[in-house]
Amino acid sequence: MIQKTRRQIYENRLRKRGMVIAAVSTSIVLAALVFLVPRAPGWPAVQKSFFNAEVFTRTFPKLLDAFWWDIAIFLWSAPLIAILGLIIALCRDTRKPALFPLRIFGAVFVDVFRGVPVILVVYLIGFGIPGLGLMRPWNSPYIWGTVALVLTYSAYVAEVFRAGIDSIHPSQRAAAASLGLSQWDIMRDVVLPQALRRVMPANMNMLIALQKDVALLSFIGPVEIFRQAGVQKSLLANFTPYVGAALIFLVVTIPATRYADYLVAKQRKAQGH
Repeated sequence: MIQKTRRQIYENRLRKRGMVIAAVSTSIVLAALVFLVPRAPGWPAVQKSFFNAEVFTRTFPKLLDAFWWDIAIFLWSAPLIAILGLIIALCRDTRKPALFPLRIFGAVFVDVFRGVPVILVVYLIGFGIPGLGLMRPWNSPYIWGTVALVLTYSAYVAEVFRAGIDSIHPSQRAAAASLGLSQWDIMRDVVLPQALRRVMPANMNMLIALQKDVALLSFIGPVEIFRQAGVQKSLLANFTPYVGAALIFLVVTIPATRYADYLVAKQRKAQGH
């Protein structure tokens, strides 16, 4: 039987104590919410407007149907964002004098699309491009809304990739070069495999944010979950559909968030932190 050291015993005691304190404090907060909120003077009106069981039951299936559009837009946007983000990161990392214009392009792209709010990019592209009088289906808000998301998120993802590339110690590039590898081979076989693993947790968080920001496309026409909730709210004069939409997003994003936290913890453990 393995004997625990004094330090391990002390750390276990602290961990158990922290869990007890966390459980007690959480229970106090939940009890306060359960007993105090319903006693507020305006609670009956709030309950009727936001937590109406009849309205929830009536509208929830329609919200689920609309949510499939959110999933579809997310699924075709995410790979495009990853590809374009990696290309922009490689442009910014290029060190050959002849490719300096690519480096400038990458820097300008990142500065522009990180500096403009997502909703403005959605409006400018989602209304501006179809305003050119394009024929169907090229005037579809689904297409240009996706383009807006891809351009904006690619700028953020490119910086995440670039941080991962810069985290690889220069000695590894030098060692690979001494073996006769070209700059492209070094990037493909030495730098990128390590960099992509290191930035996986950060990119998971970007995917979670993207899943939520798909709802911004509702402002230019697509009837996804947020717009459907607004339609039902107008028809029934009740805000409960928005609560239903929020619950659907939580069911999707919370597991993804916990998985991102797991990846971060695993990475720290592997690095010995």
